[in-house]
Amino acid sequence: MTRQLIRPERPRPASRARGSAVSSAFGTFGELLQGALPEGPDFLVTLPIARWSTAEFEYDGAREGVETSPTSKTKAQRVAEAVLARHGADGGGSLRLSGSLPEGRGLASSSADLVATARAVAGAIGVDMPPALIEDLLRPIEPTDGVMYPGVVAFDHRDVVHRRTLGVLPPMTIVGIDEGATVDTVAFNAIPKNFTDRDRDEYAALLAALGAAVLVGDTSTIGRIATRSAHLNQRLCPKRSLHAMTALSAEVGGVGVVAAHSGSAIGLLLPQHIPAYRARLAEAITRSRQLGHGQALLVCQTLDFDPADIGAEL
Repeated sequence: MTRQLIRPERPRPASRARGSAVSSAFGTFGELLQGALPEGPDFLVTLPIARWSTAEFEYDGAREGVETSPTSKTKAQRVAEAVLARHGADGGGSLRLSGSLPEGRGLASSSADLVATARAVAGAIGVDMPPALIEDLLRPIEPTDGVMYPGVVAFDHRDVVHRRTLGVLPPMTIVGIDEGATVDTVAFNAIPKNFTDRDRDEYAALLAALGAAVLVGDTSTIGRIATRSAHLNQRLCPKRSLHAMTALSAEVGGVGVVAAHSGSAIGLLLPQHIPAYRARLAEAITRSRQLGHGQALLVCQTLDFDPADIGAEL
């Protein structure tokens, strides 16, 4: 069932003359599932990983404009200025972004930058920044992953609207490769996908099954659905190593593969509870490196969350 979001009232204008804050947002290794539903909207399901974007903001009420480092982070600059304007904060400041998420690979680096920025600017001027308000700020800027919400979420990335929180993944390691091509997410999302009614029915069934699997920690079903979604996406953003990575996952005891549906990353899912986990992980890393033919190796852990944070969203 779609959860109704209550939009917060406009906060009181900030009155601080100066302030600073540091905040972060996690990334997601591609998507466990991405497609379109019978009622129309495109959607994705996040796979939160223990890699982050970090934003540091120094607010100065006497300063004009926001200076951003790196200077290429123009979307983050727009978000910072939008937060200040929305809360009636005169002045500007200095925004610095850093992190461990490679850009343009499908790990939600841009979304994490923008979410971390919104939180840092809000912290510096002393106002709250709930996820629904971040959605409002990001919606005019670009399609967005649901990394402003804790846990695994189903998210309408084009409309930037939270659909449903599924829960938390069991501990898993993603061993993958970056196939090397940078993908412009905005341009990719502008391409007509032409999903058929049959496609939409299958995606709806996959989403329902994925929700049930995440709820009980069924890694086999989670992996099967992620693999199916990766294969369905081949006509839109093909991965040349998909079949080889799928076979490798089975050989090392993984539960399937996960792909960046609008990026260049692909990896296998290795649950940490399986027998001989460390030996299987070492084999997966070695063979993925060989499979990548010199491309960057990507090794990530699924992200754990405080059950209290997840419970607030379920």
